[in-house]
Amino acid sequence: MVIKYFFLTITILLFCLPGFAQHSDESGRIKQLHLYEDTLIDLGKKFVNDENELERKNANYSFIKTLVNALKIPNSFLFPFDSVKSISILNSPDNRFRIFSWHITNLDGSYRFYGTIQLNTGGNLKMYPLEDYSPLLKNPEDSVTDNRKWYGAQYYKIIPVYSPKLYYVLVGWKGNTVESTKKVIDVLSFNEDKPVLGMRIFDGNGKTRDRIVFEYTRQASMLLRYVPEQNLIVFDHLAPPDPKLKGKYSTYGPDLTYDGYKFKNGRWVYIENIDMRNVPESRDEEYVDPKKQAAIDKAAVKGNH
Repeated sequence: MVIKYFFLTITILLFCLPGFAQHSDESGRIKQLHLYEDTLIDLGKKFVNDENELERKNANYSFIKTLVNALKIPNSFLFPFDSVKSISILNSPDNRFRIFSWHITNLDGSYRFYGTIQLNTGGNLKMYPLEDYSPLLKNPEDSVTDNRKWYGAQYYKIIPVYSPKLYYVLVGWKGNTVESTKKVIDVLSFNEDKPVLGMRIFDGNGKTRDRIVFEYTRQASMLLRYVPEQNLIVFDHLAPPDPKLKGKYSTYGPDLTYDGYKFKNGRWVYIENIDMRNVPESRDEEYVDPKKQAAIDKAAVKGNH
């Protein structure tokens, strides 16, 4: 009888141990990710708020190393890092990938952008660092690049487009200089899992573009958002305060009219003078209010000077 109970106990332990070990591994993995997250929170606050440019940059380099180490942990894609408020983290709606993006303010009021694309592999890390190539990209609206020649931005919206070739429209804030700000509509696609940035799908004003870049005075805020009900990207029409200043984009601002890009037959077609009374308000969690975004940007700049 004793022998029978002994074997029964051994059998139960053999069945339970793998589950216990698996639970223990999972618990350890989550604990480690939380520790990395805490470090990222502290480093993020430093690269946003520290008054010393060198300290900001050093914190950013440490942030990058810490993030890479965190993402190397198996199944890190499932960990949201949503307590790290200093950067933007966007999952694609189809959960195929996510983008981390953020900026560092330089001493002269300009910006450098950083980021990475993490693919959802269901296990080991597969990611593509995004290297800001903006200063050397002379014609960004006419350039298709890879992740090594990224037209840097901090994204706040991903729009999947299910055309014959699946691609994703990215909407982001770019900053620029002490005089002007930029926003961008970019395109991300994949060629054998490798990212391709830009695509010749924007038609309008007698020209076809690979991406759209807006530039306007730093004193203004600009509406730029997606309206899913109408397959429409709507934005403020930007104009100079005086016709003599045409072409000097650091003076441009909203003129209370609205334009947009409408999705038609796999492409985005420019349309003028949109009646905003016919455009529903977007209240989903991914929507970024332009005025609030501008306030955040100004607060970040103020904190750095």
